[in-house]
Amino acid sequence: MGDKSSMGKVLYPKTSPHATGMLQVSNLHTIFWERSGNPSGEPVIVIHGGPGGGSQPAYRQYFSPEKFDIIQFDQRGCGKSTPYAELQENNTHNSVADIEALREHLGLDSWHVFGGSWGSTLALIYAQNHPKRAQSLILRGIFMCRKSELQWFYQQGASHVFPDAFEPYSQHIPVEERHDLITAYYQRLTHEDVEIRRAAAKEWTRWEMATSRLLPDPEYLDKAEDLDFAVAFARIECHYFINGIFVEDGHILNNVEKIKHIPTTIVQGRYDMVCPTISAWELHKALPESKLIIVPDAGHSMGEPSIARELVNATDNI
Repeated sequence: MGDKSSMGKVLYPKTSPHATGMLQVSNLHTIFWERSGNPSGEPVIVIHGGPGGGSQPAYRQYFSPEKFDIIQFDQRGCGKSTPYAELQENNTHNSVADIEALREHLGLDSWHVFGGSWGSTLALIYAQNHPKRAQSLILRGIFMCRKSELQWFYQQGASHVFPDAFEPYSQHIPVEERHDLITAYYQRLTHEDVEIRRAAAKEWTRWEMATSRLLPDPEYLDKAEDLDFAVAFARIECHYFINGIFVEDGHILNNVEKIKHIPTTIVQGRYDMVCPTISAWELHKALPESKLIIVPDAGHSMGEPSIARELVNATDNI
């Protein structure tokens, strides 16, 4: 696709990590981390999406490898972290604590915080819990995990724009359970029968991948066919969402005073169907010093050239 060549012009060249490790964060969980770029550069923690999405090599390319000490990690239960797809001791508070544990483990006093989608949620809650540790926030595809946002994407809203993609996701569930699709999927994603788990994970993941870009990318849909990825991604997402991400509805906006001093850049695709622009707008209004960039020709994915261009511009200008 033309998409890829234009991405090559926007992003920094591919790099490899110079350090990797496993950090035990509880008796049950151990998280994987990596560092790339310049070990004595500006430290930046990259918080992946999902929950359950895992870190990606391409995320390194949004940062100058000379300027930044680029740190990534896999949140509990996904990527190279162990145990895989584990839901016990896996919640927002654990994830915030893990980010702090990693900062201390690496001996850093503070760092820039970069995250998109669920990564923006976790970045905001981390900064609210540890405001002195976040030098800046660069956020994309704002998701504050409010009931209204979950309802829009998983029940009714995005379905009006993507009825063709929504149909297999909703029809996987019997008619009598369709009034609450998140609960219905949760029951299947946590079922003891592995085939029931996998079938539900495939449909859940396909729905998300089908709606993530302004121009659908068949390769993106293939993620749903990778059942190992799909099971962890869908199970962990659904576990967080059925629990309202373990905080009260509206938690981020209710605690926004704590981060008003942190320089914040928000990059938002105008046609983001997963995390609609209203959330970015409301966050920007609550953080009047923040810089909001609404990208006119993009959806949700950071893999879209116009989103990537704004993100690279934001990191270049830290």
